[in-house]
Amino acid sequence: MGQRISVVDAFTAEPFRGNPAGVCVLERPAPEAWMQAVATEMNLSETAFVVPRADGDHDLRWFTPTTEVPLCGHATLASTHVLGGERRFHTLSGVLICRVADGAVEMDFPATAVEPVADPPDVSGAFGLTQDRVVGVWSAEAWRLIELATAADVRAVVPDREAILELGGEVIVVATPGDEPGIDSASRVFVPGAGIDEDPVTGAAHCVIAPWLQQRTGRDEFVGRQVSTRGGTVGMRVDGDRVILRGQAVTVLEGTLWTDPPLLG
Repeated sequence: MGQRISVVDAFTAEPFRGNPAGVCVLERPAPEAWMQAVATEMNLSETAFVVPRADGDHDLRWFTPTTEVPLCGHATLASTHVLGGERRFHTLSGVLICRVADGAVEMDFPATAVEPVADPPDVSGAFGLTQDRVVGVWSAEAWRLIELATAADVRAVVPDREAILELGGEVIVVATPGDEPGIDSASRVFVPGAGIDEDPVTGAAHCVIAPWLQQRTGRDEFVGRQVSTRGGTVGMRVDGDRVILRGQAVTVLEGTLWTDPPLLG
């Protein structure tokens, strides 16, 4: 009786920094409604549900407090941190190979290429900025990447939730370089379309940022800093149509969820 559950701060080595993720390790698959209820109860940006497979791999799904999402970096990092070693996760975004190496977690994720929006609308009002602070607008699948003039502009953003929803509800604001030594990008991420007004640190967003930086610099390796209130650091390496993300994690809570999922079928 009871399910193992942890809270792990991802993309940080300090407790109460980075992005907290719930990780629920299940013995068998659970109904979607039950997982959504647990994620709503946890009220973190994402809660991951991990189920072992007969072949030694794991199934992995991610839920925000309001919906299931197709890809989540920080909760995958947290899941790998909890399980340890090298893991193959079967997900809505394909097989993700992750491993613990040298005190951090490396994750092999799909890259998301961006295209410039040729005649972008004025998006500055969605971020409490004047139009001259917006350098360009880029599109990448569901994401909108808004390039700002400086890292200080990224830090100064005051988001308008309704205006961001009108942009699609999944928005990255980013500037390059960052305003700290060795940091190639400074970003913030707003995902109100998935019930997350601002995400503290977002692995999936760096699958967009990494190829965008590669296009600009010709380099393959970068370090990004998400400058939310909690803050976090993401290593990135572009490898063809994949991005290898790297980050640290720390467990801040371990416990038992005293409700079992109902049997499927």
